[in-house]
Amino acid sequence: MRDKVAVLFEIPEDAPRLEQALTHPSFTNESKHAPDNQRLEFLGDAVLGLCTSELLFERFPDADEGTLTRIRSQLVNTDRLAEWGRTEGIAEAIRLGRGAVTSGLRESQNVIADAVEACLAAAYLEGGLQAAKAACLRIVGPALEQLGASGGRDPKSELQEQLQANGLGLPLYEVSNSGGPAHDRWFEVKVLVMGQPLGTGRGRSKRLAERAAAEELLENREARLAPFLPKPADCTDAESSRVLPADRTSASAIHREGS
Repeated sequence: MRDKVAVLFEIPEDAPRLEQALTHPSFTNESKHAPDNQRLEFLGDAVLGLCTSELLFERFPDADEGTLTRIRSQLVNTDRLAEWGRTEGIAEAIRLGRGAVTSGLRESQNVIADAVEACLAAAYLEGGLQAAKAACLRIVGPALEQLGASGGRDPKSELQEQLQANGLGLPLYEVSNSGGPAHDRWFEVKVLVMGQPLGTGRGRSKRLAERAAAEELLENREARLAPFLPKPADCTDAESSRVLPADRTSASAIHREGS
């Protein structure tokens, strides 16, 4: 799989930095001659932040600082990086110690995300800033396209605004179930509105599970929120009571004209 990783980051397959970027500390502990990827991960984190910030600065010229920060946090986080790294085969290319392989550490979100950032640092050191920008676009591009239509709004924020606009207060999120080994946990979360569970979601972290629950409720909001919204008849009665004083005025006027 190393050849595919080399193509992804435009790094020569035999480059020492690529090998280092894919070397987990557990491998180094068993093979003292092989440096691990922690220093590269440190650099890659900064490079990813810079490249992503510039990309968003150019892509959203009218967005304020808060919006840009929110979008960046959705694009650059452990879950997103791990998801991309797993899809692109980086997880399989990581060199792990025998004990780490046995314990299933290859599926760890942190391990995969660290390797992605380390590979980005290697791309920067081997090919310069332009190579790093190209790699960064490949990493965050798919997620950025998904966010583009909503301007970076996440399901939790959208749900909260819709509930508050209808006087339904704030949503509450509760973990209803969880499982999996320590390196590959999953969580199931339910979202409550007015004390009632109206949506559920599942993810590799609590944050992702909450987003999934909010999104699931948004997709079914018309049916599930309807019982909590004012009924049309109630609105009609209220409107009638509001126009009643005007009707009395008209009746008094008619009485005066008849006098």
